[in-house]
Amino acid sequence: MNGWDDQVLAVGAIAVFEGLMLLVLLIWVAAVASRVRKLKKAHAKMIGDTGVNGLEDVLHHVHEHLISLDRKQQVQEATLSQQERRLTAMKGRVGVHRFNAFAETGSDLSFSVAIVNDEQDGVVITGIYGREQTFLYAKPLDKGQSSYTLTPEEKIAISQALPKE
Repeated sequence: MNGWDDQVLAVGAIAVFEGLMLLVLLIWVAAVASRVRKLKKAHAKMIGDTGVNGLEDVLHHVHEHLISLDRKQQVQEATLSQQERRLTAMKGRVGVHRFNAFAETGSDLSFSVAIVNDEQDGVVITGIYGREQTFLYAKPLDKGQSSYTLTPEEKIAISQALPKE
């Protein structure tokens, strides 16, 4: 009966070995399943609400979106550049200088008003008040100069209209 015990012992050893192998495989399957769940969560998080299933489709969608954003940014930069050019060309800086043109009038009733842009283009308007009559002059400005002679008062009004740096 010794042979029979040896066979039972051998079969028992094989069964224990197979049981241990089965236990190791179950632990390994559980670890792999856990990693697969984590990957699924990461995949779902990355794809999000894009409405596409594959990673390649998501990347393609993101790439198209970036191209669209680049185009919009280029249009906005061009528009901004155009508006900046328009803004610097506008005659929006104003300088006012009041002065007494004639000693007998007694107050600063005469004036010079300069309206210029950043390039000092614009106009200077001067009103000379006298007891008997009033004169009004307008002189165009190009780069802070005029083809007409500028008075010291007009030059003061122009300098007041220029930006302070």
